[in-house]
Amino acid sequence: HANQEYLQIPVVTRAYTTACVLTTAAVQLELITPFQLYFNPDLILRNYQVWRLITNFLFFGPVGFNFLFNMIFLYRYCRMLEEGSFRGRTADFVFMFLFGGLLMTIFGTFVNLVFLGQAFTIMLVYIWSRRNPSVRMNFFGLLNFQAPFLPWVLMGFSLLLGNSIIVDLLGIAVGHVYYFLEDVFPNQPGGGRWLRTPSIL
Repeated sequence: HANQEYLQIPVVTRAYTTACVLTTAAVQLELITPFQLYFNPDLILRNYQVWRLITNFLFFGPVGFNFLFNMIFLYRYCRMLEEGSFRGRTADFVFMFLFGGLLMTIFGTFVNLVFLGQAFTIMLVYIWSRRNPSVRMNFFGLLNFQAPFLPWVLMGFSLLLGNSIIVDLLGIAVGHVYYFLEDVFPNQPGGGRWLRTPSIL
């Protein structure tokens, strides 16, 4: 039964969430260390440790509240996007991942972030929230607000937990760039689609 449930998860969400959980488990079991995973442009370019371009999106820190919180949000909003506005458009969804990941990697180089998974989660939340503006949200039974405020509420929550909000801001910024290029600009007079999913996907 659990297996069936698992296979019902849309493919991109399933692959990404599983990779995150397995990576974190491998670190917990000390099969690998975070030092082998973090984003480091020098090691990528000089030592060809290309995997770091991907692994830095898969590790959310040791298993604990922060990890669970991120996983729940990642799974939930990734799945809602994949089953919602990207339904039947797996290639476009993968392209959004690549586009978002690439932008974050470029920004990450300048702001010196070593793990970008949380920023990526916020990006997914941001895109979902802008595409579902009328959805009423309830945060831990305390706050009621419309969906577009969700990324900012999460950022406030990060502040309370004493985390750096650079990560959240990066996720919001990249999410906004994607949302603007996909949903806003094409509908402007004289606007066009700048983002085209490559046919290879």
